[in-house]
Amino acid sequence: MLLRLAYLGLTNTFALLRLLPMTDQDKYIEILVLRHQIALLQRQLGDTKVRFSPTDRALLAALLHRLPRQTLRRLRLLVRPDTILRWHRDILRRRHAKASRPKRPGRPRTIRSIRILILRLAKENPS
Repeated sequence: MLLRLAYLGLTNTFALLRLLPMTDQDKYIEILVLRHQIALLQRQLGDTKVRFSPTDRALLAALLHRLPRQTLRRLRLLVRPDTILRWHRDILRRRHAKASRPKRPGRPRTIRSIRILILRLAKENPS
């Protein structure tokens, strides 16, 4: 998944670089064409749900999470804005869970002085 996310990030960076020499009018035309394609796909799919891979979810959530909810609602997206915000929350929750997970699984080690005391008591009292 990490490799795919890096690949998507790299391709989007190149796509962004491709936009630099374009005029604003060309960018607006491209946006209109992309919006029309999304509308066409939504009409063809009907009630069929689009399946996103985890890397697609992560990329969309990362790109769109800073936009205000009103702006998200105006965009033509294949998913609802609340879904994208939920994906972003899931990413943050997984990151926090991974960071707060104990480094060593299982019970923590017993302090050395306590271990020595227990062994000494066991030797002195064999029964």
